[in-house]
Amino acid sequence: MSRDSGVNLRWTILVVAAAALLATGAGATHFVRRPGHPSPLDQRQAGAKASRPSLGMPAASAPSVPSGSPLPDVVVTLSQDAVDRAGITEAPVGTGRGAAALQLPGIVEPNAYHQVTVTPIVAGRVTRVLVDLGKHVKRGQTLAQVFSPELAESHTRYTSARAELAARERELQRTQELVEIGAASRQELERIHAEVTAQTAAVQSARSQLELLGVSAAALEAGSGVDVAASANVPAPIAGVVTERAANVGLNVESASKLFTVVDLSTVWVVADLYEKDFSRVRVGNPAAITTAAYPDLVLQGRVSYIDPQVSAETRTAKLRVEVQNPRNALRLGMYADVGVDGGETNPVTVIPRSAVQTVGDRQVVYLVDPKQAGMFTEREVRLGQAADEQIEVLSGVQPGDVVVTEGSFFVRAERERLGLRSPADPTGSAESAGAGTTQGEAGTNVQTAKVIVGERGYEPAKVTLRAGTPARITFVRTTDKTCGTDVVFSSLNIKRALPLNQPVVIEFTPAKSGDIGFACGMNMLHGTLGVR
Repeated sequence: MSRDSGVNLRWTILVVAAAALLATGAGATHFVRRPGHPSPLDQRQAGAKASRPSLGMPAASAPSVPSGSPLPDVVVTLSQDAVDRAGITEAPVGTGRGAAALQLPGIVEPNAYHQVTVTPIVAGRVTRVLVDLGKHVKRGQTLAQVFSPELAESHTRYTSARAELAARERELQRTQELVEIGAASRQELERIHAEVTAQTAAVQSARSQLELLGVSAAALEAGSGVDVAASANVPAPIAGVVTERAANVGLNVESASKLFTVVDLSTVWVVADLYEKDFSRVRVGNPAAITTAAYPDLVLQGRVSYIDPQVSAETRTAKLRVEVQNPRNALRLGMYADVGVDGGETNPVTVIPRSAVQTVGDRQVVYLVDPKQAGMFTEREVRLGQAADEQIEVLSGVQPGDVVVTEGSFFVRAERERLGLRSPADPTGSAESAGAGTTQGEAGTNVQTAKVIVGERGYEPAKVTLRAGTPARITFVRTTDKTCGTDVVFSSLNIKRALPLNQPVVIEFTPAKSGDIGFACGMNMLHGTLGVR
């Protein structure tokens, strides 16, 4: 065989081998790419995707307790040494009369029957202002003076009518003398007498007009001085305090213009909101006690003088009014006040010590003592009513004869949380951060959840962060009566809801876009923010 033949044979073998390798690779690729047979790369990608959580989707968790449903009991077991270290004490559930007095937040308002808006009698221009804001004035005291062209014209007409009457009276006297001597006729005397009568009526009309414009009878009798002719005094109609002043020198006013407001503060009204559930306990005439934070030792006694027959559709409350004496002017308009109204006799209720109650999330729980097994405590949700001194009414959850933990109940709660005896999705979970948690909705959609406690210091937390486009469920719980936050208002969402004591109120909506959504109490004193991102 020649040298060229050997070279060609080797090239032929190499070409055939390469073709075989290509066919084998193509067949293997087709095999691994068939449906149901993922490639090793696909397997690695799928494993990585499964190992990291999907953004925006909640991880699987135990189903949550529906809002408003009672929580199942949870048993917490402590060793005897732990019980001793915690200083746990017990107390039986008892009965009592409950809180006979209703505690209502109120605001001091003026007695509308002793509040007067002062207006000038005549139109004109203010030339003098004699009082300032806060000044105590007496009835009849001059508050301001108004120069009035109308008054000047009326006085000129009165003066002219008086002069004309005087001339007619002198003419009548001369005519009478002439009639007596036969120098004038009887007919002439009667004509002049009729003119005198008509002029007398004109004088009386002009005088009455001046009196209507505020000119006193003494000033009319004194003569026609410049001040009397053109300036009108604006007197105080009652004794009291000047709470508003709109009058300034040079101001042009009409007869209906508001110049001052004078309020008699010897009595004031304290207006409170009476909840619908308490309507049957309060009547007009019930005794009431008024206290304030400004004067803790001052208790003013009064009676319920009025209950509004209309109920607010937003808050389900009616306005209640108590009129109280205010001899030292201690109560100032707009002050917050606590109204204690005697609610009459109450039926026996179940009561427990305040120290036995723990607030966890938006629920209240107590820890029952197992009489048969030492160191075993059952966490049970309770619904609470009115508080009286160191006792608080229990509406459901326990009954007389049960034994609850009083001192040391916080230690039992901490142990339950440490052991994780409730799922994180429970309403009593620790969701007290400023960010909203995420739960699974009934239709499988994500729902943002957050809880805001309304206490003496305001909203806690005062700012909650939400995601735009995801439904939100915000739960508000008011835990004290010593706050003005008895309702919550979302102005931009047109939402206003009442916040009954110790009762969770859920507000649901879907934030549409990024930005801040503000909320406040009905009096606009407490403020919070929902930050939508």
